[in-house]
Amino acid sequence: MKRALRPWVRAVHRDLGYLAVGLTFVYALSGLAVNHISDWDPSFKSYERTVQTGGPIQGDDEQIAKVALAKLGITEAPRSVDRVADDRVEVSFDKRTVHVDPTTGAVHEEGQTARPLLRVANWLHLNRGKRAWTYFADAYAAGLLLLAISGLFMIPGRKGLVGRGAVLVLLGVALPLGYVALSGGPEGKSASAPRPR
Repeated sequence: MKRALRPWVRAVHRDLGYLAVGLTFVYALSGLAVNHISDWDPSFKSYERTVQTGGPIQGDDEQIAKVALAKLGITEAPRSVDRVADDRVEVSFDKRTVHVDPTTGAVHEEGQTARPLLRVANWLHLNRGKRAWTYFADAYAAGLLLLAISGLFMIPGRKGLVGRGAVLVLLGVALPLGYVALSGGPEGKSASAPRPR
């Protein structure tokens, strides 16, 4: 009976493994990125640039902003244009801000651009899309459980679950339990980090 069952276990394990490859890449890449969120923004990267318009900029704040944005090649409409000082007009967007010195014509832009692959992976991993993706994520989690369980019974004998496999399984279980015990778990002190967008 065991010999007859093992080929089916291997076949299920193999096919589920192939099916899970794409989602595993998404969740693994995002997991690595989000694990280090205190060191970097896994969804966006920051940039700055400064240009000169060639001299003082005349006109009201809206005209000053128009000249500065044309120099930067920005066609997007700003959220706001504000005079924050005699020598500074601030032009605000969702993911960038342009600082203009109309007395000199200096234009400084600072903002964020999306990391194309990682932002999408994080969006999927953290289930920002909700709706139908919840079912895909649940199915993937169930598939991983089935992969883990079927993997336990693939190899017979001393290299399987009754031998070396049992030691490795116990080690795999001990790692998270040991970390929770040493760190204090959810009730222990831990630094809070911003959530990826």
